[in-house]
Amino acid sequence: MSSATVTCNKLLVLVGALLLLTSWPARAQTDTVVYNLTLRQELVTKAGKTVAAMTVNGGIPGPTIRFKEGGYAVIYVRNEMDVETSVHWHGLLVPNFYDGVPYLNTPPIKPGQTQKYAFPIRQAGTYWYHSHTMLQEQSGVYGSIVIEPRQERLTYDKDLVLVLSDWTNQKPKNVLRFLKRGTEWYNIAKGTATPLNRVVARGAFGAQLNFWKQRMEGFDIADIYYDAFLVNGQPVQQYPEFRPGERVRLRIVNGSASTQFWMTFGGAQDPLLVAADGQDVVPVPHNKTFIAVAETYDFLVTVPANGQLELRAMAQDGSGTTSAYLGTGPVLAAAVLPRPDKIGLMQQMAQMKMRMGAPALKFRPNHVDAQQMKENWGMQMDMPGLAGKMGGMKMGGHNMGADKPMAGMDMSGGGQKMDGMKMNDQPAQSNPKSDMAGAQQMAGMNMPADTAHAGHQMPVKGMKTNTAKPMAGMDMFAEYNYDYLRAPQKTAYADTVPVREILLNLTGNMQRYIWSMNGVPLSSADKIPIRSNQLTRITYNNLTMMHHPMHLHGHFFRVVNKNGEYSPLKHTVNVPPMQQVTIEVLGTEPGDWFLHCHILYHMMGGMARIASYDTPRDPRLKGYPVSQLLAETNRYYTWGRLDAASHMSSLNLTSSDLRNQFNLSVEYGWNRNLETEATYERYLYDYLRVFGGVNVESTRRRAAPAPNEQGPGRMMTETSTTAVAGLRFLTPYLFSLDARIDNKLRPRLSLGREIMIFPRLLAFGYYEFQADFGWVNQLENNRSFSKEVVWNTGLEYMLSRNFSLMGSYDNRFGGGGGLSVRF
Repeated sequence: MSSATVTCNKLLVLVGALLLLTSWPARAQTDTVVYNLTLRQELVTKAGKTVAAMTVNGGIPGPTIRFKEGGYAVIYVRNEMDVETSVHWHGLLVPNFYDGVPYLNTPPIKPGQTQKYAFPIRQAGTYWYHSHTMLQEQSGVYGSIVIEPRQERLTYDKDLVLVLSDWTNQKPKNVLRFLKRGTEWYNIAKGTATPLNRVVARGAFGAQLNFWKQRMEGFDIADIYYDAFLVNGQPVQQYPEFRPGERVRLRIVNGSASTQFWMTFGGAQDPLLVAADGQDVVPVPHNKTFIAVAETYDFLVTVPANGQLELRAMAQDGSGTTSAYLGTGPVLAAAVLPRPDKIGLMQQMAQMKMRMGAPALKFRPNHVDAQQMKENWGMQMDMPGLAGKMGGMKMGGHNMGADKPMAGMDMSGGGQKMDGMKMNDQPAQSNPKSDMAGAQQMAGMNMPADTAHAGHQMPVKGMKTNTAKPMAGMDMFAEYNYDYLRAPQKTAYADTVPVREILLNLTGNMQRYIWSMNGVPLSSADKIPIRSNQLTRITYNNLTMMHHPMHLHGHFFRVVNKNGEYSPLKHTVNVPPMQQVTIEVLGTEPGDWFLHCHILYHMMGGMARIASYDTPRDPRLKGYPVSQLLAETNRYYTWGRLDAASHMSSLNLTSSDLRNQFNLSVEYGWNRNLETEATYERYLYDYLRVFGGVNVESTRRRAAPAPNEQGPGRMMTETSTTAVAGLRFLTPYLFSLDARIDNKLRPRLSLGREIMIFPRLLAFGYYEFQADFGWVNQLENNRSFSKEVVWNTGLEYMLSRNFSLMGSYDNRFGGGGGLSVRF
């Protein structure tokens, strides 16, 4: 071989090596996608008002970040705010350290810091990101994630991300404080209150009494008044760039803090539902769709040849809507859903034997018997005429069924009849074309929402109507199940995998706005054990009147439904009121993970747990104790009320966490009588607390004239200071009972109640009886027994969240009227 040939070969090797070296960085750069997200505090204008908010790269929502399955993500999050923050990658399978829950698995991002998140992309689909620090998500820290698959199995021309959200012009911490004080104003403001006059007019007073007996004001759907509902940051969005005939993949994310939506679509054909929570499902035509907080759904729609296709999202309680329009021309309107009939729903619930008001705070939080709680509370199927028909049937959301189903009952939620037949494993699909004959066109028409028979027994875009009358209450929540979701491949685990069963009763207290599982809030709860390569089967049993979208970080789980081995995979599952849902989690992701209700205010009220593999904590978390996370759900909230009237004034201040409460009350009559009391309370459980404190009374009275005096005696001020102790109890029918004794051994009993009789108009009354048996000083006034009765009654008209007009009569101070201020 000549020297020239050798030299040539060496050059070729050198060139090849250089090419190889230069090609690797290029490939790594191609596989790695880098984003920079900057969080700032800025003024934004939403719902007609400019308020302080939190933005991501200057916007609300933040930008959509896109990746490819099998690639690598590098995300730099810079905090330019004056408070610490965090970002959680909702639904993404990431290393535990990058999950983004501060103090649990990721350090918080301090002001001025930049935190790097780096992880492989192990999945495809539609997801989202949001802050996991306190209530920042409500202020605007959220955005969407799109991950393209290695190989696309669907055919479409374009995609569009639609992020649904709710917006309040109040500071989120003030919203939570207002919820903690217990008031009906939010329902009044959005027109969803059910005052007594409307209840009586509907013939539902018996149902109302049933709710009051169980310490419930009435049927509730959503907690908060929102100033606007948004899609991609605006109440209405227009997308005229989509051309007629184009097939569009709508990637819909519910990024709300606490609002669930009913979605309806315009056009002649139902949209094709193709994915849920980022995971493919067997495509199924599906129009009216419930999307819970934190869920994502993907639909395929075709832009009409002549017209704008409307997607309409209505807040679950009917308090507002938001819409997006694709295309140009006349609007092809989506179905308009009426507001839920809360009084009708209350009547249906009253027809069923159930026990509501399971404790959100157990007397002994360290002694939890979840099964006993389930048996003692919740829905009990014991209606007249049903005995013997139901077999072994139990009410349980997605597990609704019996050994022998009843003929004619449609409980699939997907339009398939049971008719006494065994459910098969065929996909839950419908053929709207074959069912169109005689059906009314839906565009712009009303159809029921959340009403007695508003499951699939109503006409939905050509679907046939089930004319059989369902049993009262049986279909109340049927439309919330997931039976229309079927995985394209089997998701069931092998029978050889060991199984651990866990029951989580979802519990809450609306009066004090405390939320928990098995009666234990996060701050007092044990960890939920998850073991590697073990199947954890969790049953969520909802003992409250609210929906709870339950999210498990770092995992996908099976939602067990009628599709059996083809049950869908999800990261968030909605659990309807008084229903149960079973999920299955395979232990494959070591670490500590957050499990919580994704209604932000429920999570911050305590409905959360830590699911733990009991693996060593990452050393990078040294100095970031988990106790900091637990403490966030057990903070003190302080509120007050000032009444200024022509006959008296009063001031009441309260500061409370989950089990401790401090109270100060001052009453001053224009007759110069004054009473002040300061107490500390300890909640033993939801409705019972013990207290102790100091009471000071200053009374002006005319003394008897001296023997050598003429006319009436002089006015004298008597001041009495006593120590008091006792208990306070919220009785059935929602009466507030105060039973106490003071250091003079004088017992006192008082009872109070407030009722909304008309919209905005509340009636209140208070009765107090104090006895003095003279046990301390038998010689005082030569009496061995005396008694004192104090009572007042009045009306309050709520002008706004903070102001009311009031009039009252008090037997100590007389009658008058004035202004009430809540702060």
